[in-house]
Amino acid sequence: MALDKPYTDIPGTTIFDADQSRKGYWLNQFCMSLMKAENRQRFLADPRKVLDEWPMTEAQKLAVLARDLNRCIAEGGNIYFLAKLGATHGKSFQQMAGSMTGMTEEEYRDMMVGGGRSPEGNRRVGEGGSAQAHRQPQGSAAKPGF
Repeated sequence: MALDKPYTDIPGTTIFDADQSRKGYWLNQFCMSLMKAENRQRFLADPRKVLDEWPMTEAQKLAVLARDLNRCIAEGGNIYFLAKLGATHGKSFQQMAGSMTGMTEEEYRDMMVGGGRSPEGNRRVGEGGSAQAHRQPQGSAAKPGF
């Protein structure tokens, strides 16, 4: 039984807790395997074949194939493990983060240098801030992938 999670209504945020860790175990293990050059080469040559060697869910595999980091996180991925996936594709962490917000790398950098998003209106789901789901480019308005 999961503990009470008062943090589940923070807009745009998935907390990597014990439940997420269990859910994403094999996804994160796959990402860690990308630390070895031979595994990166095999994955880039035939991504689906390599993913099918792992006991991940189909939803996790499809998220990896789409390079949809937001979906990977929803499926239990941890951003620090997913960084190996981005690096395999030649992407920096900043490029990956930009793709997760629907921004270009430059837009994301400028937003962060400018202090990031304001917490005003973004402390709870349903407020009127810029991080609220209905104001985000993720989903149908965004192009997943990095």
